[in-house]
Amino acid sequence: MPTLPWTTPHAAPPHARAVVMASRFEVRSLRDVPRFFWKSLAAWRQVRSAPGAYGASLIARPTQRVFYTLSAWESREALYAYARAEPHRGIMTGLRATMRVSTFTFWEVPATELPIGWDDAKRRIADQARNDEASV
Repeated sequence: MPTLPWTTPHAAPPHARAVVMASRFEVRSLRDVPRFFWKSLAAWRQVRSAPGAYGASLIARPTQRVFYTLSAWESREALYAYARAEPHRGIMTGLRATMRVSTFTFWEVPATELPIGWDDAKRRIADQARNDEASV
């Protein structure tokens, strides 16, 4: 599946800072992929109307059982409000048992640096995964 391109639900003010979150999800088996994929599309639709969302993109690699998300927000509070709201909350709770591993990383950028590139996001995800492994 191709990347769902960066979409901008709400334009960031030019002098604002954005909270960026990037994630990588790996499901346990290929049979978990269709369910995760369909649920991720519901979360994608939700982010497109979420208050405080400056932008988002999604990469699905079904044959590798891997999904990446990338989003930018006006604040951590806006991001957390989205994560706690339905359908996202129910989706993440319902999919927890299908997950092999998940990695999340957060950073801030000036709004003028949006959209965030996938190369930077994947590098940060890989760095965070190494840090997570080292702390276990």
